[in-house]
Amino acid sequence: MPGTARHIASATEVTYRGEMMAGGRRVAAVAAAFALLGAGAAGLVVAPAAQAEDASLAAYYGQQLTWSRCGDQECAWLTVPRDYADPSGATVRLRISRTSAAGDARLGSLVINPGGPGASGLDLAGYLVESLDPRITRAYDIVGFDTRGVGESAPVECLTGPQTTAWLRADVTPDTRRERARLMALARGLARGCLERSADIARHVGSENTVRDMDILRAALGDERLTFLGYSYGTYLGTKYAERFPDRVGRFVLDGAVDPSMGIMAVSREQAAGFQRALSRFADDCARRSSCPWTGGGPAVLAGLSRLLADLDATPLPTEGRPLVQAEALAAVFYSMYSPTMWPMLRSALSLAVAGDGSGLSDLAAYATDRVGPDRYLTNMASAFPAIACWDSPASPDAAGLDRAARRWARGTAVPEISRALSWGNAPCSVWFGRAAGSPTPASTSTKAPILVIGSTYDPATPYSWAKALHRQLPTSTLLTYDGDGHTVYGGTSTCIDELVDAYLLDGRLPPAGTVCR
Repeated sequence: MPGTARHIASATEVTYRGEMMAGGRRVAAVAAAFALLGAGAAGLVVAPAAQAEDASLAAYYGQQLTWSRCGDQECAWLTVPRDYADPSGATVRLRISRTSAAGDARLGSLVINPGGPGASGLDLAGYLVESLDPRITRAYDIVGFDTRGVGESAPVECLTGPQTTAWLRADVTPDTRRERARLMALARGLARGCLERSADIARHVGSENTVRDMDILRAALGDERLTFLGYSYGTYLGTKYAERFPDRVGRFVLDGAVDPSMGIMAVSREQAAGFQRALSRFADDCARRSSCPWTGGGPAVLAGLSRLLADLDATPLPTEGRPLVQAEALAAVFYSMYSPTMWPMLRSALSLAVAGDGSGLSDLAAYATDRVGPDRYLTNMASAFPAIACWDSPASPDAAGLDRAARRWARGTAVPEISRALSWGNAPCSVWFGRAAGSPTPASTSTKAPILVIGSTYDPATPYSWAKALHRQLPTSTLLTYDGDGHTVYGGTSTCIDELVDAYLLDGRLPPAGTVCR
């Protein structure tokens, strides 16, 4: 899955980051299923008809959403089974947001996932309403939702505030046996904490369940097919939906595409190369500016950054609060590679750090990890990301295997600390308490719906090769390329990309094969 860097920097938005059935169920089937669901479905209001995978799910598919104001949007609760193997058992409530279409010629709902896993869809939906072309917001209800385990939807909590801080400040480039043992002990504590603090939801946050939740959401919104905009990890959800529900795929935009055939270590290895490329481009840009803390060209900037990170491994830098440690500096660097609009802030923070002040990098790390005060965090991203990522993935290697990979990936790189951290960031998935059945496989779907896949040539978190791979795996897809920097594109980065995606969402017109926006 994408965004393994979020084990180090839980930057809002990366990237993972379908199941179809034909036909519907009539009132009699819905009523019978509701009786079967019993107390587990208490509170569901059943619509006159529902499209359900089987009768045991019909009451979920037939529920009617009750909307109320929540800030500038409307919000509702969607009820889904906690365990799809036991739909008559306990339930989970998912928080849904909606901004209704402003025009008369409504096309349906545009459901959005921001990636992560662990980022809030409610937040992104509210932002996109302000940034999308008015033609889109006139035609579509803009719908966001927090996936199970995230935000307001039965959030999984694995760590206290102080424990979250300890985990985010842990040494993710361990050099000694003692440092490696401490990191693995913290990883085991994170996994144990999920079961101790969120036993009801921790074993049910996998993406296979979220994909099924998405189809119940589609039905509750009254749409025959799902129209979906997924970023990063959201492209993984979209792909899995197309596999499971091929006849219910509407217009799908998969931006910052993930290759579902890759295991977590392969993902991290390619991300390591992707972040090295992004840093090289940042360094070349920095070297051309008088505010850059190092002179002598891009290679000199990379060498200076590597020295700074290596020095921080031994000696933290002072700030107004806790001293800045290497893990926080790495979080700041990872976070800043997600968009070139962050490069000036990183450049300024690095200049302060070279002068002996870690406050700029500390501030960037706070943004990256949603920290809003000492041991206080705005979201549950630090828990939700590993809880979902590790459940979805085969086990990572043990400490010795992570160490070997870290050394191999770092060999010959300009900033070896980046590559080493991306290997060791998988430590929780080496010791997780459970995981989904099966191994990663290429996408395979019988959908006839045209799908739009977007990839950026210098995307560090979901490298461009993944977009090309997903395009090959989805026979009805068209690949749209953005020749530029940053992670994901649609929604303000490129006018060219925005116009082509808008045309697809409004009229179903895909761009010509091989289209590149520069």
